[in-house]
Amino acid sequence: MNSIQTARYLRQTLFAPIGVAGQEKLLAARVLLVGCGAIGSVIASTLARAGVGYLRIADRDFVELNNLQRQVLYDEADVESRAPKVIAAAQKLAQINSTIQIEPHVTDVNAENIEELIGDVDLVLDGTDNFETRYLVNDACVKHAKPWIYGGAVSSYGATMTIVPRVSACFRCVFFHAPPPGSLPTCDTAGVIGPIVNVVGSLVSAEAIKFLTGAGARNPGLINIDLWVNTFETFEIARREDCPCCVRGQYEYLDDVSGGTVVLCGRSAIQVRPPTKATLDLAQLAERLQPLGRVSRSEYLVRFETDDLDMTIFSDARAIIKGTEDASVARSAYAKYVGV
Repeated sequence: MNSIQTARYLRQTLFAPIGVAGQEKLLAARVLLVGCGAIGSVIASTLARAGVGYLRIADRDFVELNNLQRQVLYDEADVESRAPKVIAAAQKLAQINSTIQIEPHVTDVNAENIEELIGDVDLVLDGTDNFETRYLVNDACVKHAKPWIYGGAVSSYGATMTIVPRVSACFRCVFFHAPPPGSLPTCDTAGVIGPIVNVVGSLVSAEAIKFLTGAGARNPGLINIDLWVNTFETFEIARREDCPCCVRGQYEYLDDVSGGTVVLCGRSAIQVRPPTKATLDLAQLAERLQPLGRVSRSEYLVRFETDDLDMTIFSDARAIIKGTEDASVARSAYAKYVGV
């Protein structure tokens, strides 16, 4: 380490289990963070401050006012500019630690791009808000033997699990079947408090630092926490002999490359993604939509509003349509105004 790095990370290197050798491992580490919302922003801030040398961050969303209650990297200026979360995050992280590399991706993490995103990293971290993406991450990481750490929170409770393919149980071993739509509480139905987000994000970050430095006792199973009733439990998890992913090598979520719709956690909105890769000329799209409603454009997106519609359209042809949880309504609006 050089003298500036020595000064920056002094308190961390004084912690004997990390030391200078561990800090050098962090500086050389490459991490993918999938999702940079509540838990993801805590993880990103913590690892940037800890000196993880390369952070690749992928998120499909933009900053909204209700995010500020729990998403620690963002502020009112980001809401006003409707900034994509990864762009706002990258700007904040560069101010926190200008000596590390931040690679933001304004994208929906899906079966078409997940293998490329994880290809050259040492560790994958979960900052998502839905089971579908976690099953996808699990498939890709198990297939390519990439360790990853799950973390989730809703209401006052949360959970985390460290997954090392071929060694530990995988996500499918624990959550064998995807929960039916509407069967689980979400941020939109049950709310979420900031402290549980910070706790889970910190646990995931600690696991990441332990893994990357090769020190410390890793989480042996599934940790469940409820801050409102003060419970902290760890459950040992064994690999399932009939797990379709880590035992049978079936990657059904990774094999599904079709486009689709996703209900977004925390608000009445649906993301629509085209069935094939596409790239939009945002300037041309904004010009075409101008006579039909209120239009604003940035380098990363076009916002289109009518009396009953609020669409945010990205250059990769994704659209987030607010005001509905009806997939058919969202697809119809997408076809009408985007038409990809």
